[in-house]
Amino acid sequence: MRIGLYPGTFDPITLGHVDIITRAAALVDRLVIGVAINRDKAPLFSLAERVEMIEAESRRLTETTGTEIVAHPFENLLIDCAHDVGAQVIIRGLRAVADFEYEYQMVGMNRALDSSVETVFLMAEARHQAIASKLVKEIARLGGDVSKFVSAPVREALAAKFA
Repeated sequence: MRIGLYPGTFDPITLGHVDIITRAAALVDRLVIGVAINRDKAPLFSLAERVEMIEAESRRLTETTGTEIVAHPFENLLIDCAHDVGAQVIIRGLRAVADFEYEYQMVGMNRALDSSVETVFLMAEARHQAIASKLVKEIARLGGDVSKFVSAPVREALAAKFA
């Protein structure tokens, strides 16, 4: 069974993330969405809220793709999380050249820790490439329309946070 791990903070999950998840689901038999607990970041949504949003999106995507998609919170090293879930491949989304520099360093470090776990980069569809959770939160906080960037349930969760 090919198991992939798609890690991130997903604060909140965007249509760009959903696009990468859909693409990744075509490459693996089971896709684990690693929901990072990052104490250096101050997420808008709690871990439980982020996992709940991902699970809601995952149920729909599992029906569409036929691939099992599950959420898995983690706070350890990414490579250790890959071991914990049995992943042979780490899936990373790229938006721009700036992303590549950071991701390139991460791949090198992860390969030094365990060269048996491969990293695959996927790019979202062009209309989703500029979407960043940070910008979505800022638009929502200022009362802008985020419907082009997130699903309706996520949009409602953002509206509730900023009400």
